[in-house]
Amino acid sequence: MEINSIKSEKLNEVIFDVELSNGLKVFYMPKRNYVKKYAIYSTNYGSIDNTFVPIGEEKELIVPEGIAHFLEHKLFEEPDVSIFDEFAKLGSYVNAFTSNNQTAYLFSCVAEFEKNLELLVEFVQNPYFTQENVEKEKGIIEQEIRMYNDSPDWKVYSNCLSAMYVNHPVKIDIAGTVESTRSISKELLYKCYNTFYNPGNMVLFMIGDIDFEKALTIIEKGQKNVRKLDNGITRIKVKEPEEINKSIIEEKLSVSIPLFNIGFKDIDVGYDGEKLIGKEICTSVLLEVLYGSSSAFFQELYKEGLINQNFGFQYLGYKDYGYAVLVGESKAPKEVHKRILQVAVNVSKKGISEDDFKRTKRKLIGYHITDLNSIDNIATAHINYYYKNSHIFNYLEVLEGITINDLEKRSRDFLNEKNCCLSIVNPK
Repeated sequence: MEINSIKSEKLNEVIFDVELSNGLKVFYMPKRNYVKKYAIYSTNYGSIDNTFVPIGEEKELIVPEGIAHFLEHKLFEEPDVSIFDEFAKLGSYVNAFTSNNQTAYLFSCVAEFEKNLELLVEFVQNPYFTQENVEKEKGIIEQEIRMYNDSPDWKVYSNCLSAMYVNHPVKIDIAGTVESTRSISKELLYKCYNTFYNPGNMVLFMIGDIDFEKALTIIEKGQKNVRKLDNGITRIKVKEPEEINKSIIEEKLSVSIPLFNIGFKDIDVGYDGEKLIGKEICTSVLLEVLYGSSSAFFQELYKEGLINQNFGFQYLGYKDYGYAVLVGESKAPKEVHKRILQVAVNVSKKGISEDDFKRTKRKLIGYHITDLNSIDNIATAHINYYYKNSHIFNYLEVLEGITINDLEKRSRDFLNEKNCCLSIVNPK
């Protein structure tokens, strides 16, 4: 078995990687003398993967919305023991999450790393679905969905995605709907599991002061009956128009002050790797320069009482979709929307200040270095970069190479009214 490594001279860090005979990629980042140890086991399968050709079949299958999230819940089910109790006995923390693009299972511990790792691999690789436990789970998921539907913060965000996207499943709630949940069966769960939880579609990342050889032995043992699949996964993608679905969505819920999400739909899609990472980092720098807490925009609107400290933003970019969302509270969200668009117009007229640009780059470099002190953040970031065909060590080099011209072009192409939508939740 060949062990490869990727080094960062700037960060003085190294990540080792191995590909097992069945296709599973295993990564390890040493953190000597760290007390905490962490492992995350992820599959490149999320809520957007609703149409695909199941392994061993020829016809495409459309599965109920939210099934990836449902499957995540059910993998913790075992016939005789509680997975949470087993980790608790080891003094460990265990959790899982489902996003649009992946499902991941993770634990952190300070002792008994090998036993925790063995337990993680074992329960993820051994699904246990029965009609009875599937039906029981439906009630739990339905309660979760109703809770989210009553959450103003979640609703304003969900509505923003619905306004941005016409067909793409990113607009669908990760948990699905009450109706879609009721149509999930153990047979469909096994089809999804057998298709997407195969080793060639999965990654296991470990970080901490760990004996890598012992860890590999445990992983290989847990994978001994999991064969490599000959063919890749056939995912059926929908065609998404460049236009947004709606320019504005308003709803009334129990809030004291209106909430808003202002979304910009990215139409520059269709690629991954360094080009995608470059666009992602460039957009993050741009948003920080234009709308960050030290920007003229933020200071002006804050003084006018149009926004408060809850104002923020994020950009998410993947191969087939991307968007920025600016969020906050305001008594005049439509005025905030207008002013946000005006800032982008001003960039095309006046350009970006070099001082603002340099200060923001230094700020993001500092954030990145700080994040590298958190093994949780490193693990999650590494998985995200891997699925985008890039690497976490590329971040600083890409960031340092971004120019003002890159930002100004990105602003012209991305931050414009035609691909912008506004979601508001007003008080009842």
